[in-house]
Amino acid sequence: MQIQSKTLLQSFSLRRSFQSFTAPDRGRAETSHPLLIFSAVVLLALFAIVEIDLHSAQLQAIGLLSLGTWIDPIFLSP
Repeated sequence: MQIQSKTLLQSFSLRRSFQSFTAPDRGRAETSHPLLIFSAVVLLALFAIVEIDLHSAQLQAIGLLSLGTWIDPIFLSP
């Protein structure tokens, strides 16, 4: 019996913690957490980099991407 009641209490506390994340207080303004915004921006930037890398041949074919044509040879390593 002791194990069942302990599990039940843990499930109630987990439910309360999830409700605090999903249902904010009505009195305060609903804003996103800064870490959530930061992680979304980072993931979006990584997604853009991967997509550009995957489609670099097509982007070069239509002239949107050029690899090294504008870099001065002095600055390139031997």
